[in-house]
Amino acid sequence: MAMWQERRREEPSHPITFSYALTGGAMDNRGFQQGSLNSFRSSSSDEDLMDIPGTAMDFSMRDDVPPLDGEIEEDKSYNGGGIGSSNRMMDFLEEPIPGVGTYDDFNTIDWVREKSRDRDRHREITNKSKESTWALIHSVSDAFSGWLLMLLIGLLSGSLAGLIDISAHWMTDLKEGICTEGFWFNHEHCCWNSEHVTFEDRDKCPEWNSWSQLIISTDEGAFAYIVNYFMYVLWALLFAFLAVSLVKVFAPYACGSGIPEIKTILSGFIIRGYLGKWTLIIKTITLVLAVSSGLSLGKEGPLVHVACCCGNILCHCFNKYRKNEAKRREVLSAAAAAGVSVAFGAPIGGVLFSLEEVSYYFPLKTLWRSFFAALVAAFTLRSINPFGNSRLVLFYVEFHTPWHLFELVPFILLGIFGGLWGALFIRTNIAWCRKRKTTQLGKYPVIEVLVVTAITAILAFPNEYTRMSTSELISELFNDCGLLDSSKLCDYENRFNTSKGGELPDRPAGVGVYSAMWQLALTLILKIVITIFTFGMKIPSGLFIPSMAVGAIAGRLLGVGMEQLAYYHHDWAIFNSWCSQGADCITPGLYAMVGAAACLGGVTRMTVSLVVIMFELTGGLEYIVPLMAAAMTSKWVADALGREGIYDAHIRLNGYPFLEAKEEFAHKTLAMDVMKPRRNDPLLTVLTQDSMTVEDVETVISETTYSGFPVVVSRESQRLVGFVLRRDLIISIENARKKQDGVVSTSIIYFTEHSPPMPPYTPPTLKLRNILDLSPFTVTDLTPMEIVVDIFRKLGLRQCLVTHNGRLLGIITKKDVLKHIAQMANQDPDSILFN
Repeated sequence: MAMWQERRREEPSHPITFSYALTGGAMDNRGFQQGSLNSFRSSSSDEDLMDIPGTAMDFSMRDDVPPLDGEIEEDKSYNGGGIGSSNRMMDFLEEPIPGVGTYDDFNTIDWVREKSRDRDRHREITNKSKESTWALIHSVSDAFSGWLLMLLIGLLSGSLAGLIDISAHWMTDLKEGICTEGFWFNHEHCCWNSEHVTFEDRDKCPEWNSWSQLIISTDEGAFAYIVNYFMYVLWALLFAFLAVSLVKVFAPYACGSGIPEIKTILSGFIIRGYLGKWTLIIKTITLVLAVSSGLSLGKEGPLVHVACCCGNILCHCFNKYRKNEAKRREVLSAAAAAGVSVAFGAPIGGVLFSLEEVSYYFPLKTLWRSFFAALVAAFTLRSINPFGNSRLVLFYVEFHTPWHLFELVPFILLGIFGGLWGALFIRTNIAWCRKRKTTQLGKYPVIEVLVVTAITAILAFPNEYTRMSTSELISELFNDCGLLDSSKLCDYENRFNTSKGGELPDRPAGVGVYSAMWQLALTLILKIVITIFTFGMKIPSGLFIPSMAVGAIAGRLLGVGMEQLAYYHHDWAIFNSWCSQGADCITPGLYAMVGAAACLGGVTRMTVSLVVIMFELTGGLEYIVPLMAAAMTSKWVADALGREGIYDAHIRLNGYPFLEAKEEFAHKTLAMDVMKPRRNDPLLTVLTQDSMTVEDVETVISETTYSGFPVVVSRESQRLVGFVLRRDLIISIENARKKQDGVVSTSIIYFTEHSPPMPPYTPPTLKLRNILDLSPFTVTDLTPMEIVVDIFRKLGLRQCLVTHNGRLLGIITKKDVLKHIAQMANQDPDSILFN
């Protein structure tokens, strides 16, 4: 990367266009000052994602990034007025200026600059710690602050998860009835202390009254059924209406699962307000309402969003994280791990999920802190004990029967089913979401939610497996039947001596099992269809639980079929070597668990973290091989039909500037094929290092919407000096007009170390070297795009300048890279636009 500087003054030329996104990474960022502009109006957005001249970026209304110390108090927009009277020159940037070095909304951070800032801050604290005891205490507290922050995130995430679990359980039961002993008790808690309940009918107690008993004083007959049916649908519609209304009015960012946006934010993109306090409050409330409405959605995905909101808000208490966007994203990675930890009761799986699925930058220090945050979150939730069974999730289960080698065949079949279901779901859901975005349907989110809720509730009530919550359904499907189970899935004919003890042998299915099978088949069809239309609506909606439910139903059906096949045909060659008559050979609940893992893997394309999460759910090491076989098979099958997981597909649908690190770029194109300007385009808009006046720079700013400008020695030489951000230019010139006497429109702006020679009686010059990035990343025009894409991914660049023999030729932005990748994949390049 050659950089040339000459001390020459040239006349300004006309500005010319290029597509610029973000500042280049700086290895030595002496010019960047910390601070933030409270309310800054800019007509540019990162990567030209939105070209909206005059758009106001009002940071004071965003609550996820707090004002920094010493910020400008009033809302200022750029203007060129003000003439000073003194004829003196000063470098007014010797002190930090509020707003210089910060980012607008919908921009991407400069990872290299942020890491350089943190190294400088840490170096300064370390040096000062040797000077005094107080400085040493400050150094120790700074080092400990990260662990303290993880502790607070774990405590808050676990507490909110417990509150959501308890509230959702109570409101779900509220659709069917109410406890007369205390309306705040759910069905299970209401009957716990009842003296009039038997073990067989433990869900029926006089303290719990259905709505028909309260309204018409009877629970028998067709009219009572209609009353209960009507109240079930009415409560579902009420919960859904409240959820979508709160999201629409108070926090539009609270909808969806949040994982696609969190992946994008962790890659460096800024979406102000997405992790703010209003989003946290509304998401917590509406998540309870959405789950309680009976829609085919889960709370596990949104819990990751809730945990990240907690992490972002708590970052405000620590300057180390509040003022550095890269450090803040390390915290968010740990918060995502805590979210999965409380969602599934799987701390290790949460850490691996954050590493495998959502994090863009995951250093070793973040791994340790993620584990600590996940541990604290799980411990907090365990202390709350929301389900009253000392477990972190409702569908925790333990299996004790070993699996046999032949069973790998049905396990792989479940993996194939999971891959097919995942690919089908992604294609159909993305098609429906695209239709929602591009048609009038998207303008009526409340009506859409109510219609889908009404259809779901009307179809769900007659079937007991669709009427119950999805978590309860999964728990029922995972269950390993015992002698005391009263579920229809455990209605087997007992043809053995119960006094012998030991494991229950395989038994012929009774009437209840066959009845449950066709009900589960109908439930499977409903879940497959309705989930396609539910995910993506303007309410909090997770996909983990519906996907697991689909797989668990398919697995249970296959498991019962295998169990009956082994019972009636134990003398077949495939069974006689390991399954004798009267033995406990097949565990249908294990098939349900493997099917759940397969379908979840097919939708999300998770592998390692998925297996660990399922292993932590069951507490059995011996089932890792079946889970691995199903997870890998589902991923292979799904990848054969489409490379993207559901979250990556939604990222592309929304046009987020996300560079997927897992995909390889194998096309033989060069940097000159992608850079702007192209062959017939106007030349690049540049600034010269010491020959442009304040008026010239103001003209360039007013006539363009680019986010930054290369600085060259002269327009004839095009020797690159550095790169300067539009935002920093505007703030610096405005600040100079206020604080530096004599700065007028004819004042020369220079970016060199020393002032250029000036004729006598000229206005004072303006030195802006300290806002100049002196080491922007550069590549030559013949650099393969494979290397350029790799640089953008691994260094988190926002833009890269293209040179030839040291002369500036053009620029490649992150948007250009994304459009080029889409074009090479035969996709619409214009789809890479933020929506």
